[in-house]
Amino acid sequence: MALPPPGPDAAPVSRSRARIDALDATRGVALGAMAIYHATWDLGYLRLTPENYALTPAGRIAAHLIAGGFLVLVGIGLVLAHGGGVRRRAVLMRLLRIGGAALAVTAATYALFPGSYVFFGILHCIALSSVLALPFLFAPVAVTALCAAVVMAAPHVVGGGVLDAPALFFLGLGRTLPQTNDYVPLFPWFGLVLAGIAAGRLGLPRLADTRIGGWRATRGPGRFAAFAGRHSLAVYLVHQPVLLTLFAGLAALTGPHPRAGEAEFRTTYARNCVATGGEAAACRLAARCVVGAFRRDGLWAQSQRTFTVAERARAQVLSQDCYEAAEGTAPVP
Repeated sequence: MALPPPGPDAAPVSRSRARIDALDATRGVALGAMAIYHATWDLGYLRLTPENYALTPAGRIAAHLIAGGFLVLVGIGLVLAHGGGVRRRAVLMRLLRIGGAALAVTAATYALFPGSYVFFGILHCIALSSVLALPFLFAPVAVTALCAAVVMAAPHVVGGGVLDAPALFFLGLGRTLPQTNDYVPLFPWFGLVLAGIAAGRLGLPRLADTRIGGWRATRGPGRFAAFAGRHSLAVYLVHQPVLLTLFAGLAALTGPHPRAGEAEFRTTYARNCVATGGEAAACRLAARCVVGAFRRDGLWAQSQRTFTVAERARAQVLSQDCYEAAEGTAPVP
């Protein structure tokens, strides 16, 4: 059945221009931000930085902003490509291309990280969202905007029960957070694609008569960014293996950062200390003390693997001494 024509509240987008350079360049900038984030993750994963800054609260916010930006651009791109009528062959080819790439990411990450492989990351979300979003290209903009708000709000008001089943993790409506290196479920992220469609249907007809709409990426950084944006899938698939290979070579040459793992160790030590009856403030002080004591006694490198019986006994003595010192009952060892 044919999809209906655009509603009266938004003008159809002309197909006279296959692309808008400013949008391609924006997508290229988003790719650059994504590459920086992934480089940060790689450096932390390979212990070339004191901690994995990509996993800190600031890093997670950055990841959400970057992913959100891509998905809004997906919605705008769908309007640009199909706003005058759905091109079925183009939809199918896009689904095969992005869906195939998503499956390749799943296979590769399963081989490398079987405990946290990517089963529904950003490419999976884009592939499915690109199909689910097609009817909204022709629905009233107000309806699309309302649905976007509902999808983004749903995880905060719905969840639990049968939605926690692993087979439904792709929805993002369960209370369980799966162990995976990239998780972009339909809820709330599909809402950003719908927001992009609403923005595109309202803004693209007006963009053509502006300086931004008429801008051409003919030289300099703008041309590079637009080129990357036009080939975003290829850049996405290639950049991470290249970064990991380069940083793994660097790690082989330099070894880990001298302070790698300290923050994670202190956090884990303090949490376990409290769980076994320790006082929170004393546990935090003891955690710092233990790191220094381990370094002094040559146990720090060993703490990153399984202790021998003798090492474990010495580590327990140092830990107890540090906790007692933190409580004020003994001098710091």
